[in-house]
Amino acid sequence: MTSDTLQTPEDTLILKRPGNTDRNLRAWDAADEFLLEQVFAHLTEGAGERVLVVDDQFGALTLGLRRFEPVTLADSASLAGALTLNGPANGVSHVAVPESWLAPPQGPFDVIVMRIPRQLDYLSWLLRWSNDVLASDGVLIAGGMIKHLPDRSVEVFNDLVRTKQVCPARKKARVVVCQRGDQGLGDWQGQWKGYSLGDGDPDVSGLPAVFARERLDIGTRLLLPDVRRAAAALPPGARVLDLACGNGVLGLEVLGAQPTLSVVFSDVSSQAVVSSKHNVESAFSDVDVCFCHADGVPENAGKFDLILLNPPFHEGGVVGDHIALRLFRQAARHLAANGQLLMVGNRHLGYHRSLKRYFPVVTQLQADPRFVVFSARHQSLGAGRS
Repeated sequence: MTSDTLQTPEDTLILKRPGNTDRNLRAWDAADEFLLEQVFAHLTEGAGERVLVVDDQFGALTLGLRRFEPVTLADSASLAGALTLNGPANGVSHVAVPESWLAPPQGPFDVIVMRIPRQLDYLSWLLRWSNDVLASDGVLIAGGMIKHLPDRSVEVFNDLVRTKQVCPARKKARVVVCQRGDQGLGDWQGQWKGYSLGDGDPDVSGLPAVFARERLDIGTRLLLPDVRRAAAALPPGARVLDLACGNGVLGLEVLGAQPTLSVVFSDVSSQAVVSSKHNVESAFSDVDVCFCHADGVPENAGKFDLILLNPPFHEGGVVGDHIALRLFRQAARHLAANGQLLMVGNRHLGYHRSLKRYFPVVTQLQADPRFVVFSARHQSLGAGRS
């Protein structure tokens, strides 16, 4: 059993993962511990340094540095829930909502504390953005668990920032201290990458933190024909939710089939929300759409006639069906009585059994050796109609 307590250079934090029932999943790791130690070593007491925390996971960095009143920026909307849970447990009655890539904070910052992401392109984005907002004499302190660092991360750090110190590895974690480099986001060709769906459909692209931004995910490809058929059968003005929307390709398919539908795009990643908004606005000029940065179905979202989902099966280094189960539960609450959930998932995860916990009617629509498409409803077609 793992400990909920993290000893920092200043105090002891009590941290939990929101909604977690597995006591083996801890809300902090050795990289958080190592980062806090290095940050305290570099911060000058009372000097008024402006501190930015980037992509904190469950609040360890934000709460561990609370005396310095850091600005917190996170791609993931899940951090807000973690801070709401863990703030009061550590004597913080009010924690500011983290900022995101929808409206990132303005520099300069004297210290940037960063969790190194798993995606290499997103690491390049973060380092370039940091170069734009870090003070000329500021420091970037970045760290992560060694097994989760992307391949070629050393090369990217060497290319984009000036490494001041590489700390010896500790408890399988690595921390580096850097100074600002010369390359910002403005001259980077790799910000947007995408692909064409062909046959007159709109091109789609995504920012670096977006799932499958360079090619159409094969599970999504299997789902697309059923999405188009379901959208075409809906009456004008019906409400559709593209849940965990990524670059918005499913919602774009809906609008292509019937532009009169009302579509909500929601994703835990703010870069995904920015990307889906970019793609919709590039393809359609007058449609009823809404974009939400939320950890699941947005609060007060109401009911939907069609919900589309290709659920993620990993969260950081944790792989499993826990995210999908939470999204199924939320989708069941927000699906209209005669509505339909269309989803695709990896065959080996056995989602047909999971779906039946929340939906009485589950039908397999498509399958290939790796993926299965399901339709899930509260009642059979035609039930409840006069």
